[in-house]
Amino acid sequence: MATDPASASSESGAPVYRDPEPFRVSAAGHDFTFYPHGRDRLKALIELIEGARASLKLFYYLFDSDASGQQVRDALVAAAKRGVAVSLIVDDFGNDAGSAFFAPLVKAGGTFAVFSPRWGTRYLVRNHQKMAIADDTRVMTGGANVSDHYFATPAENGWCDLAVVIEGPVVAQFVRWFGLLGAWVANEADGRALQLKALRDIVKQWEGGEGPVQLLVGGPLVRRGHWAWMLRRDLVSARRFDAVSAYFSPPRSFRGQIARVARRGKVRLITPGKSDIGAAIDMARLLYRKLLAAGARIFEFAQCKLHMKLLVVDDVSYVGSANLDKRSFRINVELMVRIEDAGLAAALRKLIDHMEAASEPITPAWYARHSSPLTRLRWRLAYWMNLADYRVSKLGAG
Repeated sequence: MATDPASASSESGAPVYRDPEPFRVSAAGHDFTFYPHGRDRLKALIELIEGARASLKLFYYLFDSDASGQQVRDALVAAAKRGVAVSLIVDDFGNDAGSAFFAPLVKAGGTFAVFSPRWGTRYLVRNHQKMAIADDTRVMTGGANVSDHYFATPAENGWCDLAVVIEGPVVAQFVRWFGLLGAWVANEADGRALQLKALRDIVKQWEGGEGPVQLLVGGPLVRRGHWAWMLRRDLVSARRFDAVSAYFSPPRSFRGQIARVARRGKVRLITPGKSDIGAAIDMARLLYRKLLAAGARIFEFAQCKLHMKLLVVDDVSYVGSANLDKRSFRINVELMVRIEDAGLAAALRKLIDHMEAASEPITPAWYARHSSPLTRLRWRLAYWMNLADYRVSKLGAG
């Protein structure tokens, strides 16, 4: 197993994972500040809200009414009371807090809305994004929702995740994207249901800007222009691919592309060895054999629950809300920021190095020991349930 000075060892000799400190990278006319540490993520989100002077636009898949959720909500209420225009949207499935929890925000002058509260063909579509935009000039995005789980440390059984605060021209794309989503949600609330086709059209027609930093999105049954479409293009000639994904079950065509990269270069995958959804581990393990045969290096991270979504293809990095699973590829509404910059890619690979040092290598011998016929059957059932309703499979929960 690789070693890393930031990963200390316990008395038993096993590595003890510690979340790295925040780090900042200036690249392609933007400033990126990354927050691998849960408490730093909460602090940064509160500071973003408290520093807003004109507007706050937030969208979260999951928002809990626990201590962290109350702290974030109360900061939004305080912002609204000082005259900031606050707009919050949460996904219906992920809104664990309930609408009453946000009543103080509405009373203070803010707005609160729910994405897709109605039954119908769009019921299975989850808006899985996470973003907080302050004054149309700074945005915080990534994998972390608003809940104690996402802000606790590994020692407290928190989630290993990543958020980034971005300043630069791409923030304007976030503002435009939030406006489109907000209009769709408002029409739903007014009874002018736009149905699934209208949502697909919004995703299909999206242009995330030109240049080395782009806001890419994805949505139900959309192919061309989807964030995964761009990832596919990047993988075609790639010599190196490093990925951390809380849920790993990409479509067959992408698995083939990843295997081809492994044969001509290097592939490193970090998948969950611990999750709140046991099936997330099962469905990933079903796919290991062919990737290992192609030369991919696979590691399971079990220091705490893994929730990170991070992809680095040669000198291109993707960070945002999407997992490498079928829901993120084909069903959920997702966002990923694509950044072309060698220095930033190198910095993110150092983060992945840090995680690898605290992970278990998955070798062909490991696979042979753990893949009995009965076990493989269980893995296959988990894989196919990945496309089921969250309330049945509970997959893609964050």
